[in-house]
Amino acid sequence: MTVVAAVDPGRRKCGLAVVCSEEGILFRQIALREDLVEAVRRMLQEYSPVELLVGGSTGSKEVVAELQATLDRKVLVVDESHTTERARTRYFQDHPPRGLWRLIPWGLRVPPVPWDDYAAVVMAEDYFKAVSRENSGETQSSPPGSKKEGPGSGPARKISGRSKG
Repeated sequence: MTVVAAVDPGRRKCGLAVVCSEEGILFRQIALREDLVEAVRRMLQEYSPVELLVGGSTGSKEVVAELQATLDRKVLVVDESHTTERARTRYFQDHPPRGLWRLIPWGLRVPPVPWDDYAAVVMAEDYFKAVSRENSGETQSSPPGSKKEGPGSGPARKISGRSKG
């Protein structure tokens, strides 16, 4: 049983999720950007994930640097291509439209609340799929945008954390 934490960084708000390889979603939250470090710290303390994933979107370098400066953790930067669209679909799977909203085509539906936490869930699920492919020997289909650095490195580019002490 593997547990990972994922962060979908944004300018004003960030999606957070903790996902277990066997039990699925354990935690979802949307945090304001200024509250991100404390929210991630609480998430790490409560769930003790083996990896901390951060989406590699525009502006993620600041988030990664801030997390590394304050937390004693390695951060794995992962590709988050198309996670927003897939997160929207996932939101509506969990919260099916009711009434007249059911008549609106899928492509035109927009959730009534922010769904950044679902983007973090999608990133964690993509990570598990990539690890599963890697463990089964499939090297042909690496996650889009991921870089392997050295033998035995994970499905994405590792950025080492700073040791405190």
